[in-house]
Amino acid sequence: MSGGGSSAPGRFADYFVICGLDTETGLEPDELSGENFEQTPLRRTFKSKVLARYPENVEWSPFDQDAVGMLCMPKGLAFKTQADCREPQFHSFIITREDGSRTFGFSLTFFEEVTSKQICSAMQTLYHMHNAEYDILHSPPSNDKESCSSTGDCNGTSVSKLQRFNSYDISRDTLYVSKCICLITPMSFMKACKKVLEQLHQAVTSPQPPPLPLESYIYNILYEVPLPPAGRSLKFSGVYGPIICQRPSTNELPLFDFPVKEVFELLGVENVVQLFTCALLEFQILLYSQHYQRLMTVAETITALMFPFQWQHVYVPILPASLLHFLDAPVPYLMGLHSNGLDDRSKLELPQEANLCFVDVDNHFIELPEDLPQFPNKLEFIQEISEILMAFGIPPEGNLHCSESASKMKSLRACDLVSDKRNGNIAGSPLNSYELLKENETIARLQALVKRTGVSLEKLEVREETSSKKDLKIQCDEEEFKIYQLNIQIREVFANRFTQMFADYEVFVIQPSQDKESWFTNREQMQNFDKASFLSDQPEPYLPFLSRFLETQMFASFIDNKIMCHDEDDKDPVLRVFDSRVDKIRLLNVRTPTLRTSMYQKCTTIDEAEKSIELRLAKIDHTAVHPHLLDMKIGQGKYELGFFPKLQSDVLSTGPASNKWTKRNAPAQWRRKDRQKQHTEHLRLDNDQREKYIQEARNLGSTIRQPKLSNLSPSVIAQTNWKFVEGLLKECRNKTKRMLVEKMGREAVELGHGEVNITGVEENTLIASLCDLLERIWSHGLQVKQGKSALWSHLLHYLENRQRRTTSGSFSTSGILLDSERRKSDTSPAMSPLRISLIQDMRHIQNISEIKTDVGKARAWVRLSMEKKLLSRHLKQLLSDHELTKKLYKRYAFLRCDDEKEQFLYHLLSFNAVDYFCFTNVFTTILIPYHILIVPSKKLGGSMFTANPWICISGELGETGVLQIPRNILEMTFECQNLGKLTTVQIGHDNSGLYAKWLVEYVMVRNEITGHTYKFPCGRWLGKGMDDGSLERILVGELLTSHTEADERQCRTPPLQQSPSMIRRFVTISPNNKPKLNTGQIQEAIGEAVNGIVKHFHKPEKERGSLTLLLCGESGLVSALEQVFQHGFKSPRLFKNVFIWDFLEKAQTYYETLEQSEMVPEENWQTRARNFCRFITAINNTPRNIGKDGKFQMLVCLGARDHLLHHWIALLADCPITAQMYEDMALIKDHTLVNSLIRVLQTLQEFNITLEASLVKGIDI
Repeated sequence: MSGGGSSAPGRFADYFVICGLDTETGLEPDELSGENFEQTPLRRTFKSKVLARYPENVEWSPFDQDAVGMLCMPKGLAFKTQADCREPQFHSFIITREDGSRTFGFSLTFFEEVTSKQICSAMQTLYHMHNAEYDILHSPPSNDKESCSSTGDCNGTSVSKLQRFNSYDISRDTLYVSKCICLITPMSFMKACKKVLEQLHQAVTSPQPPPLPLESYIYNILYEVPLPPAGRSLKFSGVYGPIICQRPSTNELPLFDFPVKEVFELLGVENVVQLFTCALLEFQILLYSQHYQRLMTVAETITALMFPFQWQHVYVPILPASLLHFLDAPVPYLMGLHSNGLDDRSKLELPQEANLCFVDVDNHFIELPEDLPQFPNKLEFIQEISEILMAFGIPPEGNLHCSESASKMKSLRACDLVSDKRNGNIAGSPLNSYELLKENETIARLQALVKRTGVSLEKLEVREETSSKKDLKIQCDEEEFKIYQLNIQIREVFANRFTQMFADYEVFVIQPSQDKESWFTNREQMQNFDKASFLSDQPEPYLPFLSRFLETQMFASFIDNKIMCHDEDDKDPVLRVFDSRVDKIRLLNVRTPTLRTSMYQKCTTIDEAEKSIELRLAKIDHTAVHPHLLDMKIGQGKYELGFFPKLQSDVLSTGPASNKWTKRNAPAQWRRKDRQKQHTEHLRLDNDQREKYIQEARNLGSTIRQPKLSNLSPSVIAQTNWKFVEGLLKECRNKTKRMLVEKMGREAVELGHGEVNITGVEENTLIASLCDLLERIWSHGLQVKQGKSALWSHLLHYLENRQRRTTSGSFSTSGILLDSERRKSDTSPAMSPLRISLIQDMRHIQNISEIKTDVGKARAWVRLSMEKKLLSRHLKQLLSDHELTKKLYKRYAFLRCDDEKEQFLYHLLSFNAVDYFCFTNVFTTILIPYHILIVPSKKLGGSMFTANPWICISGELGETGVLQIPRNILEMTFECQNLGKLTTVQIGHDNSGLYAKWLVEYVMVRNEITGHTYKFPCGRWLGKGMDDGSLERILVGELLTSHTEADERQCRTPPLQQSPSMIRRFVTISPNNKPKLNTGQIQEAIGEAVNGIVKHFHKPEKERGSLTLLLCGESGLVSALEQVFQHGFKSPRLFKNVFIWDFLEKAQTYYETLEQSEMVPEENWQTRARNFCRFITAINNTPRNIGKDGKFQMLVCLGARDHLLHHWIALLADCPITAQMYEDMALIKDHTLVNSLIRVLQTLQEFNITLEASLVKGIDI
């Protein structure tokens, strides 16, 4: 975060700069700042110039004139008259160079009287012009000039009056203009620099001249004050008093010198934690305030609290007015926007808000992106931070009025709360601090929440001040020391969250197998962290946050750094500190990594960290040379009171020749490295390869870290946007690839290859990040923003256009219906195909009342299109309306770069290769229309069927209950709550009427929203006395693949027919016409069926398909066991079918008679026999009208559930009934085969099989 080479302690400051009005060039209006000419001349902005800088240039940090000019005075020059308030304002800023290294700037802006006559008269002329224009535009108001002339800044009075009379009269008014003095430094010692500048300004404005000429002090800070070495403190002299700064050592948290306190006062704990979460998940963050310093403080604090992670994207805490167009950057960013204090948030036109976190700093208000996951242990975390804040007298909900009266607040609250023993106050007992907390609404709210989590707040400890120890004399004033203390305490608490959360992260880092060079070239294809295993170890509530966090650029860079630095020596210092902390935690709680708890571990490192700061401040390590008289000519160095003088450049342009640490004659190449080092405190760059690596790693995810702060020519803007377009395309390529690899990997697993590696949470994360990417693409280069979601608003425009065209009659059908000759999925009667219509899909989403916002609708639409495999096609259709795209987007927008757009759609097309259920699985409570088609056999007249049929459909999320089907109606649509993926259909009838026999070929069910069609083959009779006498059957279905992919390719070859065996699922019309298998094939079928079930249980819970299919499907366990029992079954007499169930019932009777005849074999055998009989009886007594094969299916399922199948096979193999009913060559009579069968079935014992309700309805065992 902070720069500074470690090998040569450099100078404290690189440059001293003065910016302001250049009287030579006069008044140049600053059009870029976006102020209009409606404004009175005093309210307009004019161009500011860098008037002087000392020294001219230092080679290790080249001076960036444009950037410094823009950031010193981001709004340009301001003019005021004696009537206005002219307080000096301090702010800091950051300049990020191309290579990612940073320089810090600190500037103090104050007002000086304008002495140049030309400027004054120019201002007068502007006023005459303005007033003349104004009079033409507005009817002249009554003439009371005096009354209003002094209300320069009051924004309350009516604007028109102000604009007319907020005037300047050369004879009466004094004109003032802003000027700014600025220090540019390699490291961010904010407090010290602020003091230096304030004391310099004070020297100019105080009636007594300072002891020495100003040049002496500036020379001193530029050339004679060194940077404090790591772990040391330094004292040097300002104009009026000593200034102290201290720098943390290499094993402490990195340097950070902004007051955290201010951020918590401005925003409150809850908001800070939410903003922090947004930053970690790399949302776009826009800070909004009228104080530059506040923007900077909030941005720097949030990024500092991320330790050990580092923000990897665009970072512009102060966005100069001329760069406003940068807000439509389609990348994650953290930017600060200056508000003029007059406009409210609604006036602000932001290009995109779908994933924007908007922070109105001055008004204690934050707008969050939708579905922001909770930070792990958020409540306990907030409680821990609140305790620290309370100890320092800061209310956890922040200070709503801290903007106007922070000082009043301090005097009021701090003395009440802090038990400050030195002032003779009574030491605060825990009681009164608790009383105070009781009145505090945030804590009350927390308490209610925390009660549920079982943490008591009665024991809330308000930390006692440690500074009451008399033995250490601190060198800085108490207020400042408090800021140091609070900073370190809060930062330790935040850092502790990550050390706890990632305590065993090293275990999951995937070290590259090849050498660094080749690892580096293939960096993008490589996985560097085993995300799935890491997540499977985490407590459930952490997953929504962690699964998204692991996908971020900052996490990837962190792990890359880890891989790059094997040995301790060349470790990134941030990493070194983090690793040493992680090791400590590991020693403290030797927990088994498998038993993860979400127990909240409080921070224990605070005291130690505080102590080291205290020691540095008590004993100052270094004192710099005092300022002294310089070799100046007589009469130089004099100046007028109230004017910052033109300094003597000859004495300030070069430093002393022989200063022991300013030997700056090292070769420039080393300097470059030194700057690179500065990139992360001190990264040792041993060779060019490493330097290249860091460079590239920075560029991996985002090409631009900060916009070029130069005067923006159209070509620069075009180039920036071109970089964005390339970046978006690259990101799209990487995202689609990552999602496909995850999915393909997983489907390959289902086929038995590879390792499983994706969880439901992770899939959701990937899809959410795809939605984010689409939103960013759609908001790049928007002409006018409407609504929060750019994608949804484009869709709505498209919809409106279509409707207009339909009504005006010039309706084009392109792409609305699928090619008229859409192929049927089967040759037999099928459903009329669903129309493929982008508009219909939008209507579905609009009808879902649960989705309230535009962003939500856009996301749901993307999920639905992914599930229907139409995303690429729909977007192509949306963008084919070129007129609309032209109307909505600027020329440079991604969506108007044709090649990139084509490639982008092509990448999205690859999603059609895999099946997503990302809509069905997420919107589980919505109502969905289902369309049912029942296909009776054509051969045997279904038309004579007289009974009343019913059907019941079950899915992974629920079932419909029994639906009565009107007689002779074979197709119907009904609505019910989302059933998820469909698994089984129960179909039956009430056996009424003369001809109550029904031969059903198959049933089709289609989800009318997602278009998923399931086919449930039957091919059996339903009717007493037919087939096995069944009045109801349970059919197991499978998803039919859609043909949209084929249509995309417009190929003319007929599709492959599905194999006919589909319809003739297990046991067909009679057992005889089954294809006869030999024993080898039967064993193989059993092996495959069992194998399928074993694999099913080896997948993560969220990934498992349908177990029902594996048990009762075409090649499921039931069907395989059926083959076992049919092998060698003696063929029955003519016209009489014998079913396996008949055999099992005979066996049951045999065992029951055996029980009564008291011929008791061994105990074990007896329990098995009893069990077997109990199950058969229960199934026979079920009130359902299932046929004999249905009963066999039920027995197998129950046996599998209760792990009894292998016992029963052993039992039946020895049963005399078997000898009667089977031929000698039957599989069941072959001992070796039966034993191997038993061994295979035993493997199911370790699994806990839960059966779907529809399979075991009406049975209570």
